[in-house]
Order: sequence, then structure tokens, then C-alpha cells
Amino acid sequence: MSELAVGFILVLGGILLTPLAERMRVPAPVLTTIFGLMLGLVPSLPDLSIPPEAMLPLLLPPLLYAAARRSSWREFAANVKPILVMAVALVFVTAAVVSLVAASVHPALPIGGAIILGAIVSPPDAAAVTTIAGRLGLPRRLVTVLEGEGLFNDVTALTLYQVAVAGVVAGSFSPWRAMGEFVYSGAAAVLIGLLVGLFAKVLFDQLSDSRLTTALSLLVPYLAYIPADEAGASGVLAVLTAAFFLGGISGDPDDIEGRLVAGSFWDVTELMVTAITFGLIGLELVNVWHSVGPAAGRLIWTAVLIGGVVIAVRALWMMAAYFFSRSGRLWSGRALGWQGALVIAWSGMRGVVTIVTALALPFTTDSGEPLPGRDQILFVAMIVVVLTLLLQGLTLPWLIARIGLRVDAEREAAATRKVHEVAREAAFQRLDELLGEDGLPTDAAERMRARYELMFTDTEDLPEPGQRNERERMLAFRDKLRETEREMMSAARAALLAARTRPGYDPAIIDQVMSTLDVRSAGLGG
Repeated sequence: MSELAVGFILVLGGILLTPLAERMRVPAPVLTTIFGLMLGLVPSLPDLSIPPEAMLPLLLPPLLYAAARRSSWREFAANVKPILVMAVALVFVTAAVVSLVAASVHPALPIGGAIILGAIVSPPDAAAVTTIAGRLGLPRRLVTVLEGEGLFNDVTALTLYQVAVAGVVAGSFSPWRAMGEFVYSGAAAVLIGLLVGLFAKVLFDQLSDSRLTTALSLLVPYLAYIPADEAGASGVLAVLTAAFFLGGISGDPDDIEGRLVAGSFWDVTELMVTAITFGLIGLELVNVWHSVGPAAGRLIWTAVLIGGVVIAVRALWMMAAYFFSRSGRLWSGRALGWQGALVIAWSGMRGVVTIVTALALPFTTDSGEPLPGRDQILFVAMIVVVLTLLLQGLTLPWLIARIGLRVDAEREAAATRKVHEVAREAAFQRLDELLGEDGLPTDAAERMRARYELMFTDTEDLPEPGQRNERERMLAFRDKLRETEREMMSAARAALLAARTRPGYDPAIIDQVMSTLDVRSAGLGG
């Protein structure tokens, strides 16, 4: 079996396990990791020999960009204090505690290697958490904090990781130089990210084909990450800056096809890269187990201890955050609440960044000597990922259900009404303009107005029972019409697909008509 075949098997496993994970109500990365472990035990299976120096720039940029597309700078700014407390301060504290514990319990690991290990296992992965959050209906603000932490703790951890690795590889370490590199890394990354975002915006404006804009969007994270990495800056922060910049710019409101294509493309990209990354855990864990040899038994207990440390540090940190939030010094507005603090404390599963940084460790130092403790660091990091994924990932849905944490229905409804009001006012204003410009018949305009009132008004907002009954009747009628049209277009598509296999019909023209029907069907939903 070739390495390419192994890669395809990992992707196939990730695809097939995703619906199974949804039915089991567990994060898909958990099952993908287990699948990778089982695959790694297959005899004579070749290794996926991805060069360590290519690991970070190959796998990380698309995952970061896909995650940043779902968020926005305004959401981050509104929750900046808790996000920074989790994504910066907690990462440093976790890395420091892990380094001290690792150096104490494993004297053979040099202090530089212990610092590298602390940087590798310090950032949790938000992918698994946000998957659960979206399915179980956690409060939006809690999800925002978890997503923001998941994005920006990567910046802190990777910068710390790069500084530590550079010190160990070079054989010397200066705290003042490290601090200067940290500041330079952040400032240069923001500048590069903004320049890439501006450049990408110019190119997007020149392209009208959704295929081209979507293909270009795949290059954007690499255009940001690689130059920043070459300049010694934070590639992660450069990618996030470019993504937030592009996300904050209003695009073409009528580019419906572009948004649909790009959304589907990035969902697929994230699924495939995540499947490969988590699947690599099992394959690499078996290889590293063989590399460390008889020391594996003792290292397992070291890894379990380190896993317990990262869980305990996060729990204690969130306990302190809960008490600070009650005084309003950390969380603005409503206090965090013990349920929210508990969920965040238990949402510390390690994942993509820990895996990729561990695999990206160089084999040798500048002097040509083997990197001290590389196999031990890799082994412990892999065990910590598996431990947190299985322990926390499998029990987090149960915990959320047990404590009864759910979205605030009233706040969610109020936020929805606010968005509906913006859309309704804009639609009605444009309707009034068209009524005066084009001589649109008044009765047609009133029907359009009633249609949009139906679309953007909740039944609970109508003051009179008669109005509510009328709206419910109109909704039922609309749903019936939509269902009828869906059935008609389904029959039309079936006929076109059958005609595509018969002589006398141009397949290209059939595909064009099918595309029109598909877009219309997507608008109908269901």
C-alpha cells in the first residue's frame, strides 16, 4: 500500500465517520482519532512521510482560515477581555506549569525540551467544542468565546513554540531576545495580513466567476502564512488578520452563487484537512511508540500526568474567572455563570495545533546533533491529545445536558428580530423607490410588502390574535406551494438526468438547466 492510499483512507474514514459521530452525539475528531489508532496498528502500513518543515504551512492555514470565516472581528472585540485572558494568559500559565512538571518528573528531558512540550500542549482545539456547541444549542456568547480562544491561543502557543524551538536548535536562549521576537512577530504578522487582505480584495473585485474567487480564497491563507513565516513573524496571526479583514468588508450582495460555492468549498476543505490531521495521530502514535522502545511504559504515566495538569490548570483558571466575572471585572454585561464556566473548563481538548506542532519538530539541531527529547515530546503530546479527546470529548455532551445549559430563548429571539428589522426596512425602502421609479402597480407592491412582512415577522410579534391566525394560514399556504414546487422541480431534474444518458440531448445544455433548477431549489430549502 502506498502513502497516497493511506492518505485517501484517512480522508474516507473522516467522511464516513462524520454522520456516525452526529448520531452518537460526539465530536467527529474523536472517532477520526480512534480510526487513526486502529489504522496505525495494521501491519506493514507505510508512514505518511510529510517533512516536518512542511507540516505547519501545509495543514494549518486552511483550518485557521475556515474557522475565521465563521467568526468576525466585531464578535471578537465585544468579548476581547475573556478571549485574551483565555488565549494569551492561560496559554502562558499552562505552558509554564507543564514545563516545570515535565522537567521534574522526567529529568532526562532537558529544560528546553520541557518548554517546547509546554508550548505544544498548551492550546486547546475549538473545532470539536464548537461542533458540539452548535448541535446542542449553547448560548451564542459562550460559543464566541470558545471560538475566539481557539483562534487566538494558536497565535500565542505557536509564537512561544517557535521561540522555544529556535532556542533549542541554536543551543542558546535569551529572554530579552525572545520578548523582542514575540513583539516583532505579532506586529509584522498584522501588517502582512492586512497587505494580503488588501491584495486579495483587489483580485476578488476583478473576478466575477465564483469558481475563480473560490479558488483564490484557498490561496489567501497560504499567501498570508508563508511570507509571514519566512519573515519570522506569526503566520497564524497573519492568516487571521487577512481573514478578519476580508470578512469585515461588505461584498457584492447579489453574489449569491459565490457565497454558496465558497461556503460549501470551505466546509469540504475543513472536513478533509481535519480528517487527515486527526487520523495522523493514530499513525504517528504507533510509530513513536516503536521509536521510544521500552521507555514507552514509563512515558505513558508521564503523559497521563501532563494531561491531568493541563485539565487541572484550565479548571482552576476558570474557577478564578467565574469569581471575577461575578464582579464584572472580566465579563462585561451578564456574569459568566457557573454552568458556562464549567463548560469552558471542560472544553480543553487538545487537537490540530498540538498534533501539527509536535510533528513539525526538527530532527536535528544546528550542530547536526539529534534534537534532545524529540521522540519523548512527540509521544507525550500524542497521548495528551488522545487522553483529552476521549475523556473530555466523549463526556462534554453529557455534561452540557446534565447541567441544563441552553441558549437564552428570549435573547436569541430579540437578536433575530433585530436582524429581521434591518432586512425588512431595507426591502421596504427599495420597494417604495421602485414604486415611484418604475410605475409598479400598487396592488402588486402591496402583495410584495405582505410577502416580506410574512418573511421577516415572528408570530409572537403580532398584537392581534386575528393577525396571528392569518399569518399562520399564509405560512401554511406558502409551505404548501414550496413543497409543490420542490416536487415539480424534482421531477424535472429526474427527467433531465435520464435525458443526459440518451442520444440527441446536449449534456452541456442539460447541465446549465440543472444548475438553474438547483439554485432555485436551494432557495426553497428542504
